This record gives sequence, structure tokens and C-alpha cells, in this order.
Amino acid sequence: MNSYDTWHLNRQTYAKDKRRKPLEFLEGEHVFLKVTATTGVGRAIEAKKLNPKFIGSYQILKRIGPMAYQIALSPFLSNLHDVFHVSQLMKYIHDLSHVLESEAVQIKENLTFEKQSVSVIDKKVKQLRGKSINLVKVIWDEVTNEAT
Repeated sequence: MNSYDTWHLNRQTYAKDKRRKPLEFLEGEHVFLKVTATTGVGRAIEAKKLNPKFIGSYQILKRIGPMAYQIALSPFLSNLHDVFHVSQLMKYIHDLSHVLESEAVQIKENLTFEKQSVSVIDKKVKQLRGKSINLVKVIWDEVTNEAT
């Protein structure tokens, strides 16, 4: 590595570190929880195109080491581990317009759930290489008319 590469790398590191702020929360503060497959929350919530990226707010119970926090999860997420890395949390500033009601979903031990169909709206048989495949279009939600 020549001197220019070293200078350039140091300059990039300095610029990156200058923008980065260490996240710290106090016990009793409220945080949003990031909804991703890595937190387990993404697998526990029904997948929709416009799902929120964060859910909550949840109260910090205690700090576990320098980068992890234990939070009080709601009953529908009670089968998840309650300790999360600081990168999965976002500080919550109390505002009544932020209150969102999440759907009550019964989650099984393997982090799956069962949804009941409302009605069948279309049926057809598709022929593929001498095989007959039954296709059924089902409405899953009366309010949004979500169908597959």
C-alpha cells in the first residue's frame, strides 16, 4: 500500500467515524424494534408489502453489555428472545400520533402462524406436460380484499 492509499483510507475512516454516533439508552426509556428476519420479528409478523420497518414502542428493562439491551416485549412477541443488539433499536420520542395498533396474531413455537381464508373467488385447472394442476384464488382478508 503506497502513501496515497494510506492517506485516502485514513480520510475515509475519519469521515465515517465523524458521522457515526454511539447509541445508548437508559433503563425505562422506550424504543422501536426493527422488523427484520435477523431479529426474528420479521418472521413472526405477516409479510405485507407496506409493513412498517419498526414496531413498538417497547420499554428498556436493562442494559446487557455495551451493545445489547433487554426490552419488555408485547405478548404476541413473547416467544422471541428479549435481548437485542443496539442496531436493531431506534429511540422513541413520545407522540400520540405515533400510536399504531398491531394485529393480534397467534404465533406458534416455530415462529409461524395460521390464517383462515374468507372465500374462494376463482378456480381453474392448468394443463402442464400432461399433468393437471388445480389453481385456486382465495380472499384472505375482507377489509383489504387481499387475495392469492
